[in-house]
Amino acid sequence: MTKKAQHDASMRAQNHSPGATRMERDTMGELAVPASAYYGVQTARAVENFPISDLRFPRSFIKATGLIKHAAAKVNAALGLLDQKIAEAILTASREVIDGCWDHEFPVDIFQTGSGTSTNMNANEVIANRATELLGGARGSKLVHPNDHVNLGQSSNDVIPTAIHVAAIDGIEHQLVPALSRLQRALAGKAQEFETIVKIGRTHLQDATPVRLGQEFGGYARQIALGLERARHAQCVMSEVALGGTAVGTGLNAHPEFAGRVLTLIAQEIGCPFQEATNHFEAQSTQDSLVEASDALRTLAVSLMKIANDVRWLGSGPRCGLGEIVLPETQPGSSIMPGKVNPVIAESVTMVAAQVIGNDVTMTVGGQAGNFELLVMLPVMAYNLLQSIELLANAANNFSARCIEGIKADEERCRTFIEQSLAMCTGLAPEIGYDAAAKLAKEAYRTGKTVREIARAQKVLPEDRLTALLDPWRMTEPGGPVGSAGG
Repeated sequence: MTKKAQHDASMRAQNHSPGATRMERDTMGELAVPASAYYGVQTARAVENFPISDLRFPRSFIKATGLIKHAAAKVNAALGLLDQKIAEAILTASREVIDGCWDHEFPVDIFQTGSGTSTNMNANEVIANRATELLGGARGSKLVHPNDHVNLGQSSNDVIPTAIHVAAIDGIEHQLVPALSRLQRALAGKAQEFETIVKIGRTHLQDATPVRLGQEFGGYARQIALGLERARHAQCVMSEVALGGTAVGTGLNAHPEFAGRVLTLIAQEIGCPFQEATNHFEAQSTQDSLVEASDALRTLAVSLMKIANDVRWLGSGPRCGLGEIVLPETQPGSSIMPGKVNPVIAESVTMVAAQVIGNDVTMTVGGQAGNFELLVMLPVMAYNLLQSIELLANAANNFSARCIEGIKADEERCRTFIEQSLAMCTGLAPEIGYDAAAKLAKEAYRTGKTVREIARAQKVLPEDRLTALLDPWRMTEPGGPVGSAGG
């Protein structure tokens, strides 16, 4: 909070006793509003009407809404539609909203009017009352009017979807992309570090032919690289926004240059491009772009779930599991078993993935709620999409820092498992045939010996050829004798 805002907050505390109210009027009549509040009568009605949950719009959405109001005031002043002094006061007040000074003044529940009108008016009232105060007026006096001045050229029906897009693109750009980039680098680094370590592969949770540990981690790195591409594509599909369509998509009461100019200013702030919707009826009656963006996040969550679960399995043990990798120890794992350490970071990632997958279901349902000229599940879609972005960013960062970057390989355990694996017989199949190789594997399993030992005892191939075909490194590369590779 700025020094001026802190001073003003202090003055408010001195001038308003706890429980004091002021009376405000809207088109439905009078209602008492807390005297110290910057929000006004429409926000107070919404607080009364929607006592549903403790869920509120996140900081990212409030910031985006403030950005729209700030840019709108600047553009409306430049177009000669807004008095310069009023515009300057709105600019100062909306900048404080952008900076997070008044987040506590946004008390409206997520489960409200499907257009988000209550929250748009919440922003209009906070900015109008703060601007009024800056001009020397009393809160509630409407010296700066929430509709006529702050909401000039706008409707909740184009502001709220635009704010969702702006907040989501901002979150992807400055939270999710950096986090995924770090995770991708960490996984790629481990792929290189573990490139020479050969281990047993597994399909159906059963032994399969050898792979290099680096190859496994290279697969994980590629998953995240593709996730980054999907996140970037999500930004692209959300870059067309509804602003300028006003109530139903016709643009009534908005200057023809308003939306384009506002979006130019927002793009400069965020560092990402935005453009007015090609078709405003599509932009306001649907939110297919948000559904598509959520799908990209769900896919990323699925990738993280796979990687986190593999890490848990590969690090299981430490003595009676797979134990091919050693995970960083982060905290005691049991309240009853001394010395136990659990893969808690990976587990937290799987729970984030589950939440994001669930959020996507709500996004899908919300995307079907377009009735004629307006989609009416915008608040819950905003909450879920922005939560998914934040959760995935935080989880990816934490996964990198507290798990992936500190993973070590147990090379000896990897070597031991390879020699014991019955799948080693696959390397012999092209020369001795599938059935003969299977017979060797079954005999090795029955006797507790290795495939190499049984093959050597039965003299199925000369020693030098046997050594070449059962070389684990050779099995991790394409080529070699042609034949069935199993499944």
